[in-house]
Amino acid sequence: MALKWTAIVVSSVAVTLCGTANVLVAVLHAGPVPAVVNMFAIACAAVGTLVAVIADLHDRLDVRVTALTEFLVARLNELDTHTGDRNAGFVEGYLLSHGQDAAVVQMAPRMHGRRAMTGGDD
Repeated sequence: MALKWTAIVVSSVAVTLCGTANVLVAVLHAGPVPAVVNMFAIACAAVGTLVAVIADLHDRLDVRVTALTEFLVARLNELDTHTGDRNAGFVEGYLLSHGQDAAVVQMAPRMHGRRAMTGGDD
Protein backbone atom coordinates (compact mmCIF):
# COMPACT_ATOMS: atom_id res chain seq x y z
CA MET A 1 0.00 0.00 0.00
CA ALA A 2 2.91 2.34 0.70
CA LEU A 3 4.19 1.95 -2.86
CA LYS A 4 0.84 3.01 -4.30
CA TRP A 5 0.59 6.13 -2.18
CA THR A 6 4.24 7.03 -2.76
CA ALA A 7 3.68 6.82 -6.51
CA ILE A 8 0.57 8.99 -6.22
CA VAL A 9 2.47 11.62 -4.22
CA VAL A 10 5.36 11.61 -6.72
CA SER A 11 2.94 12.04 -9.62
CA SER A 12 1.09 14.85 -7.87
CA VAL A 13 4.31 16.68 -7.01
CA ALA A 14 5.62 16.32 -10.57
CA VAL A 15 2.41 17.70 -12.09
CA THR A 16 2.29 20.54 -9.54
CA LEU A 17 5.90 21.52 -10.17
CA CYS A 18 5.40 21.44 -13.93
CA GLY A 19 2.25 23.57 -13.69
CA THR A 20 3.87 26.01 -11.26
CA ALA A 21 6.96 26.42 -13.43
CA ASN A 22 4.85 27.07 -16.53
CA VAL A 23 2.61 29.59 -14.73
CA LEU A 24 5.56 31.46 -13.21
CA VAL A 25 7.35 31.65 -16.53
CA ALA A 26 4.18 32.85 -18.26
CA VAL A 27 3.56 35.53 -15.59
CA LEU A 28 7.15 36.77 -15.56
CA HIS A 29 7.45 36.71 -19.38
CA ALA A 30 10.86 35.13 -19.03
CA GLY A 31 10.42 32.92 -22.10
CA PRO A 32 9.24 29.35 -22.41
CA VAL A 33 10.11 26.63 -19.94
CA PRO A 34 12.70 24.29 -21.46
CA ALA A 35 11.14 21.25 -23.09
CA VAL A 36 13.40 18.96 -21.04
CA VAL A 37 11.83 20.19 -17.80
CA ASN A 38 8.29 19.68 -19.10
CA MET A 39 9.12 16.23 -20.52
CA PHE A 40 10.79 15.18 -17.27
CA ALA A 41 7.74 16.24 -15.23
CA ILE A 42 5.36 14.46 -17.61
CA ALA A 43 7.52 11.32 -17.54
CA CYS A 44 7.60 11.33 -13.71
CA ALA A 45 3.83 11.78 -13.58
CA ALA A 46 3.25 8.98 -16.12
CA VAL A 47 5.58 6.53 -14.38
CA GLY A 48 4.11 7.38 -10.97
CA THR A 49 0.58 6.82 -12.26
CA LEU A 50 1.56 3.53 -13.87
CA VAL A 51 3.25 2.30 -10.68
CA ALA A 52 0.21 3.33 -8.61
CA VAL A 53 -2.17 1.42 -10.90
CA ILE A 54 0.03 -1.69 -10.91
CA ALA A 55 0.41 -1.55 -7.11
CA ASP A 56 -3.37 -1.28 -6.70
CA LEU A 57 -3.92 -4.24 -9.03
CA HIS A 58 -1.33 -6.23 -7.08
CA ASP A 59 -3.10 -5.49 -3.79
CA ARG A 60 -6.45 -6.55 -5.26
CA LEU A 61 -4.95 -9.76 -6.65
CA ASP A 62 -3.34 -10.52 -3.28
CA VAL A 63 -6.69 -10.11 -1.51
CA ARG A 64 -8.40 -12.41 -4.02
CA VAL A 65 -5.71 -15.09 -3.74
CA THR A 66 -5.93 -14.93 0.05
CA ALA A 67 -9.71 -15.30 -0.06
CA LEU A 68 -9.44 -18.21 -2.49
CA THR A 69 -6.85 -19.91 -0.29
CA GLU A 70 -9.02 -19.54 2.81
CA PHE A 71 -12.04 -20.92 0.92
CA LEU A 72 -10.02 -23.87 -0.35
CA VAL A 73 -8.65 -24.67 3.12
CA ALA A 74 -12.16 -24.50 4.60
CA ARG A 75 -13.54 -26.74 1.85
CA LEU A 76 -10.74 -29.30 2.25
CA ASN A 77 -11.27 -29.35 6.03
CA GLU A 78 -14.99 -29.90 5.45
CA LEU A 79 -14.29 -32.77 3.05
CA ASP A 80 -11.84 -34.28 5.51
CA THR A 81 -14.40 -34.28 8.33
CA HIS A 82 -17.03 -35.92 6.10
CA THR A 83 -14.87 -38.64 4.58
CA GLY A 84 -12.54 -39.62 7.43
CA ASP A 85 -9.65 -42.00 6.92
CA ARG A 86 -11.06 -44.90 4.89
CA ASN A 87 -7.69 -46.61 4.44
CA ALA A 88 -7.19 -46.95 8.19
CA GLY A 89 -10.55 -48.70 8.48
CA PHE A 90 -9.63 -51.02 5.60
CA VAL A 91 -6.36 -52.08 7.24
CA GLU A 92 -8.03 -52.56 10.64
CA GLY A 93 -10.79 -54.64 9.03
CA TYR A 94 -8.24 -56.77 7.22
CA LEU A 95 -6.28 -57.39 10.41
CA LEU A 96 -9.44 -58.25 12.37
CA SER A 97 -10.66 -60.72 9.74
CA HIS A 98 -7.30 -62.54 9.52
CA GLY A 99 -6.54 -62.72 13.21
CA GLN A 100 -3.80 -61.12 15.29
CA ASP A 101 -0.97 -62.91 13.49
CA ALA A 102 -1.79 -61.35 10.12
CA ALA A 103 0.89 -58.97 8.99
CA VAL A 104 0.66 -56.09 6.61
CA VAL A 105 3.62 -56.56 4.31
CA GLN A 106 5.18 -53.77 2.33
CA MET A 107 5.17 -54.24 -1.43
CA ALA A 108 8.43 -55.14 -3.13
CA PRO A 109 10.43 -52.19 -4.45
CA ARG A 110 10.17 -51.44 -8.14
CA MET A 111 12.96 -52.37 -10.49
CA HIS A 112 14.97 -49.39 -11.68
CA GLY A 113 15.10 -49.25 -15.45
CA ARG A 114 13.91 -51.86 -17.91
CA ARG A 115 15.49 -55.13 -18.70
CA ALA A 116 15.84 -55.88 -22.35
CA MET A 117 15.60 -59.50 -23.37
CA THR A 118 17.68 -60.82 -26.18
CA GLY A 119 17.48 -64.20 -27.79
CA GLY A 120 20.33 -65.65 -25.74
CA ASP A 121 19.02 -64.78 -22.24
CA ASP A 122 16.67 -67.78 -21.95
